[in-house]
Amino acid sequence: MFNLTQLAVLAAVGRHGSVTEAAKELHYTQPAVSHHLARLEAATGAKLIQKVGRGIRLTPEGELLAARAAEIVGRVDAAATELAAQVGLRSGRVRLAGFQSILSTIVPEAASALAHAHPGIGLHVVDEHPVEALRMLRAGQLDVALIFRYADTPREEDGFRLVHLLDDPIYLVTTKPGQTVAEHRDSQWIGGCVRCQDELVTICRQAGFTPRISVVSDDMVVMQALVAAHMGVTTLPGLALRAHRRPDIHTTELPDTPRKIYAVTYGDPPDPPATAAFLRALQVSIA
Repeated sequence: MFNLTQLAVLAAVGRHGSVTEAAKELHYTQPAVSHHLARLEAATGAKLIQKVGRGIRLTPEGELLAARAAEIVGRVDAAATELAAQVGLRSGRVRLAGFQSILSTIVPEAASALAHAHPGIGLHVVDEHPVEALRMLRAGQLDVALIFRYADTPREEDGFRLVHLLDDPIYLVTTKPGQTVAEHRDSQWIGGCVRCQDELVTICRQAGFTPRISVVSDDMVVMQALVAAHMGVTTLPGLALRAHRRPDIHTTELPDTPRKIYAVTYGDPPDPPATAAFLRALQVSIA
């Protein structure tokens, strides 16, 4: 039967597509990595690695097992860390992914509250869009994913547990006050991330037209600068405007179009103690 070390080796090879890079990450020699891969193939009875020129690649069977291996190793690592945290929350970590506007507004307040209540818990943060954050959460690389979704966003698959944090209103951003979306049917539009851009198109179609998107940026500072320079109009959520607001733009709230923001964990409850402590700090920061 294969073991956790062999799975960790395969997961590293899958991430890097290279025995050399996997060896560097794991602090193994290349022969040691090759040995573990050979033992894993023998244990599974499947060909997991193919030679391609001077390099290697995973077979379909190797890709399948590598994906599961990454999830298993990630969850074992999390379990080991949270076991230490169980004893009075004196140690532990929370691995968090979130999007730009929540990381620049609510998360710093929650991080401060967590540090004050539980100084032994480390908070590790990465900036990721919802789709990637959920993938990392499912793979065991995260403990919490902060995501946003709109009314027509596809439902998350089973296993994810969503806690609603707040509704974030959407605003039309222009250079003149009091304007409506319909007034800009002939304007150029500035699109954001894929999920935001889809919502922008939905909002404009509800007003009777399809927007002409001429510029795309996922940076709220850049988007506002482009509006101020009369290069187009756009929509932005309230948290983005709370994080950064130019004085030379105007915003009009769009009714009935908020994005909903959730904290997401994965697997059966209850959440590990450190994760639960962070979620409490997050909700206190929003209240």
